[in-house]
Amino acid sequence: MSDSPPSLDPVQLGAYFSLVEVTSLLRHAVEQQLKEAGDLSYVQFQLLARLGDSPTGSHRMTDLADGVVYSRSGLTYQVGLLEKAGLVERTPSADDERGVTVTITDAGRTRLAAVLPGHVEVVSGLLFEPLSHEDVHALAGLLEPVRDHMRAAPPRSAAPRRRRS
Repeated sequence: MSDSPPSLDPVQLGAYFSLVEVTSLLRHAVEQQLKEAGDLSYVQFQLLARLGDSPTGSHRMTDLADGVVYSRSGLTYQVGLLEKAGLVERTPSADDERGVTVTITDAGRTRLAAVLPGHVEVVSGLLFEPLSHEDVHALAGLLEPVRDHMRAAPPRSAAPRRRRS
């Protein structure tokens, strides 16, 4: 039995480095656009977008943290900044006395609407423009099972909290 650590073959290593580089370049461009168009961080945009997509405009804090894969303490800080800017409101959760619900405000919806066209332009131009429609379908088909696999054993910040009995 060998004690050598597992390794990646050249194709796997190339795919890994390409994915990391594409992700870094895209995130940098998106963050720059969000900052310029709406004075939002990437995480703040994710939060507003999730709240804006919700039929009620609300989510529990823990669900938001799990969804955006962000630490609960970091999320509390980011939501606090959004609340200070009048873009969200925090209220006690109706179904859990220890929980907190976050709701997007009209100002939050307005800010989201202001940054969204530029966000779509950056993502479309950088990620999708060099790909055919079939390539985009293939990319989605490749990434979805990887995402699902990673979500099956998420980092602690993205794992649902265990309920106390």
